[in-house]
Amino acid sequence: MAEEQFAGGCFCGAVRFSMRSRPMFIHACHCRDCRRQSGGPFVINGLIETDRITVLKGAPACRTLATDSGHPHDLSFCADCGTALWSDYGRRGWMLFVRMATLDAPESFVPDVHIYTATKLPWLPLPAGARSFSHYYDMNAEWPAESTERRRAARSRAAAGRQGNG
Repeated sequence: MAEEQFAGGCFCGAVRFSMRSRPMFIHACHCRDCRRQSGGPFVINGLIETDRITVLKGAPACRTLATDSGHPHDLSFCADCGTALWSDYGRRGWMLFVRMATLDAPESFVPDVHIYTATKLPWLPLPAGARSFSHYYDMNAEWPAESTERRRAARSRAAAGRQGNG
């Protein structure tokens, strides 16, 4: 079976990337940080293994943002137009949160969950039947088995790589 490929990029076209497969899981995040960073009522993040993202053109810039948790939030963006492309929350290194609206066909993806709805804008209705959580959720309970296995494998590959380099 051929791998799925999804192309994306920034507003000005200086950065283009390819996403090799669908994300493991997709969040519509309604937290205040995501709203401020995106300038919209929420952001849609696709959680995917870092090694499944290939930069095809340009070089994203990176800035570390402060978080309430104290963990680093590394935001990759186009240095020319400022479009946020993806984040590495907690500096994991093995998993990115791709801004799904930067894909050429974002309509191909629907959020699996809506999170931090306790702080969502009150005038924004959620789709009927949407799985929503006032804050975060139990990943082991919500993620499909295949996605959980992908997450486990990516984390294991990263840990093995760190041991091999030390």
